[in-house]
Amino acid sequence: MTHDLLIRNGRVIDPETGFDEICDVAVSDGIIAAVGTELGPATREIDATGLAVSPGFIDIHAHGQSVAADRMQAFDGVTTALELEVGSLPVGEWYAHQATVPRALHYGTAAAWGFARRAAFGGFTPDGTKNPIDHMAASNDLRWTTDAATPQQTDEIVEITRQALEEGAIGIGMPNGYLPGAGMKELSLICDLAAEFDRPTYTHIAYMANIDPKSSVDAYIRLIGLAGATGAHMHICHLNSTSLQDIDRVVEVIAKAQSQGLPVTTEAYPYGTGSTVVGAGFFADPEFTKRTGSPYNAIELVKNHHRFADRDDLLSAAHEDPSDLVMWHYLDVEADAEHRRMLDASVTYPGASIASDAMPWVRPDGSIYDGNDWPLPPEVSAHPRSSGTFTRFLREYMRERETMPLVEAIAKCTLYPARVIERCAPQIAQKGRLREGFDADITIFDPETVTDRATFTDMNRASEGVAHLIVAGTSVIVDGVLDTDAAPGQPIRCPQG
Repeated sequence: MTHDLLIRNGRVIDPETGFDEICDVAVSDGIIAAVGTELGPATREIDATGLAVSPGFIDIHAHGQSVAADRMQAFDGVTTALELEVGSLPVGEWYAHQATVPRALHYGTAAAWGFARRAAFGGFTPDGTKNPIDHMAASNDLRWTTDAATPQQTDEIVEITRQALEEGAIGIGMPNGYLPGAGMKELSLICDLAAEFDRPTYTHIAYMANIDPKSSVDAYIRLIGLAGATGAHMHICHLNSTSLQDIDRVVEVIAKAQSQGLPVTTEAYPYGTGSTVVGAGFFADPEFTKRTGSPYNAIELVKNHHRFADRDDLLSAAHEDPSDLVMWHYLDVEADAEHRRMLDASVTYPGASIASDAMPWVRPDGSIYDGNDWPLPPEVSAHPRSSGTFTRFLREYMRERETMPLVEAIAKCTLYPARVIERCAPQIAQKGRLREGFDADITIFDPETVTDRATFTDMNRASEGVAHLIVAGTSVIVDGVLDTDAAPGQPIRCPQG
């Protein structure tokens, strides 16, 4: 037969089997038809000599969810980008809206427990056509984040979340750190729901501090307790940033939980700078600097790079527009060797995924950019991780510092994130591997040159080194050039009903 595509002479790597050989890959009808040599003719060929041929990278923590976000992440090697930590509501409406958008990458969402909570508190109707970040702090009525739910509200929260799971949500987004008022009874019921549907929760831990009470360690132990008490799979988002300077103890706690067979997984990104909304409740804590070790000038408004002088300065910005994006420079990995070591402990944690926590692209006024221009307009910004998480990880941790071999580095970008969700999302079980019969989501890159280019002042500089990106058998990047007409992205969704 004549294949649609033949990738010749690449270093073909399948992280699940450990296969690592120079050979060819044939693609037909969006599926890997064969791996080996003398595979027959093809309509189109790619010469991958000197390049790694890998499964497409799977980002299970991507808030961008737009044409612009897809294009930037394509150069980062990503073929699947999922909104799981926050999630969306209504889930059916979210998928219907995304089907009208020319998505270059595969996409999907979790159920937004936070928005179910906000709806139950009244005065709010979730909108599945909006980016979830727009809902995170879009008003100054924050009772839904600070107050415990009544029994009646709890029943409504559970029912709204159940409906989202029935509509195909890939688990439940639980950004508990933004909703500190939620009580353990409510959280346990939501986790019961996740266990009933056999879908993960994606958790931003409840507390972020280096000291008790309500320390990061406290929050991790609460989360692990929920896994043990309910049987829910608790996936811990951004191990690096939520642990702050307690990463060593947190890693010990997670490892002990996993050794006991508890369903706990985690992820990290290779930056010592986080990103969130300026209205996040933990910034308002009068003891923020004492508890986190960060001065207020470590927090930077994305839209204008303003560094806050003090708490009053920050609260004023939060009152003006609580959904404005900020960057939080919680570790100085360039100047402080101990900070670098702590970040490394999270990024290299065995079996953990690399995930970007990619933020949406925003205009100078703070509104989310939803245009189709390419290259991106120079005035839009996000966070460097929205452009270069995976390529930065490969450059720093695989090539320059040699903390792990290429096969393991690829596993952290492909196989490990697939394993987090593949039990409930059968489509993902066909991704994250590079073998006959699996989906033709393929990243072809140069291990010797692949690199991030985005900085904290030039965030929308696309990464380099990804020569070809193939999504569902369709080329999105060819010889390092984006095909702006390519929109092969498909919905990733759990069975409905």
